[in-house]
Amino acid sequence: MLFRQNVVVRLWPRVATVSAAVRTLTSRITVRDAVAATSTREDVSVLGWVKNMRKQKELVFIDLNDGSTAARLQVVAPSNLLRGVHLNVGCSVVAKGKIVPVSLASQDVELAASQVQLLGTCDPKKYPFKRGKIHGVEYLRQFPHLRPQTGVFSRVLRLRSAATMAVHRFFQDRGFINFHTPIISSSDCEGAGELFEIRPSQAAEDEKRFFSTDAFLTVSGQLHAEAVTSGMSAVYTFGPTFRAEKSHTKRHLSEFYMVEAETVLHGSGLSELLCLVEDLYKHTLEVLLKDNYDDINYFHETICSDEAKISILNSIERPFARMTYSEAMDELENAASKNSFHTQPQWGDDLQRDHELHLLSVTGQLPVFITDFPAAIKPFYARTLDSDTNIVSSVDLLVPGVGEVVGGSVREERETVLRDRLTRLGLLEKYQWYLDLRRFGTVPHGGFGLGFERLLQAFLGVADIRDVIPFPRYLGSCQM
Repeated sequence: MLFRQNVVVRLWPRVATVSAAVRTLTSRITVRDAVAATSTREDVSVLGWVKNMRKQKELVFIDLNDGSTAARLQVVAPSNLLRGVHLNVGCSVVAKGKIVPVSLASQDVELAASQVQLLGTCDPKKYPFKRGKIHGVEYLRQFPHLRPQTGVFSRVLRLRSAATMAVHRFFQDRGFINFHTPIISSSDCEGAGELFEIRPSQAAEDEKRFFSTDAFLTVSGQLHAEAVTSGMSAVYTFGPTFRAEKSHTKRHLSEFYMVEAETVLHGSGLSELLCLVEDLYKHTLEVLLKDNYDDINYFHETICSDEAKISILNSIERPFARMTYSEAMDELENAASKNSFHTQPQWGDDLQRDHELHLLSVTGQLPVFITDFPAAIKPFYARTLDSDTNIVSSVDLLVPGVGEVVGGSVREERETVLRDRLTRLGLLEKYQWYLDLRRFGTVPHGGFGLGFERLLQAFLGVADIRDVIPFPRYLGSCQM
């Protein structure tokens, strides 16, 4: 072992020197780095896709993009460099040369090319995205494998990436531990029965079940998060969840990403969760506006109304509204005499889409927390109020343009209360492990789940959830 370490120590300076020498020959940079240059840079190489091109007698002007930014790098090449090369929009190339400052209204630098290498061809007659044509989102949705090549969807992907990192940073800065929940689960924490069951593809009908129990694609990592919280105090998970909902709306997917957090509570109960959710929402939006302004502003300027833009900014600057379920029902019942709801509001029923939109109009299009729901319409693990056992300490966050984005609750930590509830539901045997969490060192705790795609819809003003996820799965569609 010592010999191997000595060899590594002796070799490392040489390896580092060789690597540095290779890098100095031709520096590979992104389009983002290239357009941000403020002075001449010699011997650079940029790989990207041709977005536009203009030919003159002596020169060819190529607009290059590699997805690192919405900006395009203009490559200027002598015509003789491309003699015999069939270059079209959509082709991939490597351009080598020198970054030089220019005085143009649209850009500050360009790449004076000494070499342009064609990597991949693109037949303009067969390519589905035509030069100079604006394609609608419905059209782009037909080509999930190719739409990352478009300007609008590359913006979505950059914003999605930035929002993902912002979520992780938010929790990491607050001492939360990230952990991975299983994709395959034997639990249905939502209790809705909208599950994808898992079976071996070649299993005979009389063959024993693969896992010796029924297994499903997870609908939530919450119960697993509670188990981890029993020893870690504050955790979060961020991954795919699956619902076999037969819903064909602009807000539903069969596979989507959830941010789920679980934490011990320090005396303030549900209020602690509300503050955590509001801080996460505002932090993530602030990061996008600060670090990805060009991308998010594109959506605000092209698809958002002035009212929607004001609403998005207000969600940062103003505290979220709060009302109880009973207060919300009073408002809806009063409004029902003047408005025609698709479903008449009635205490004890869940909120419907048009109910949510009305409540948001009451708050002036400000996100609103609805709290303290009837126990009958919330999952078994939600803690009942000390003052009323028919009400649970739970919350939904409604946001403009989307509706419900977050659902959460204080969890029932009292073993006897939870045991009685599981017994009434016929779940006592199945959830003995869950009762163990209350038998061995239980603590007051709670958590929430946030629909990541719906969050992006709210931030960007995108109407259809299928346009903020790379490969949407929904009723009747599973392309690729």
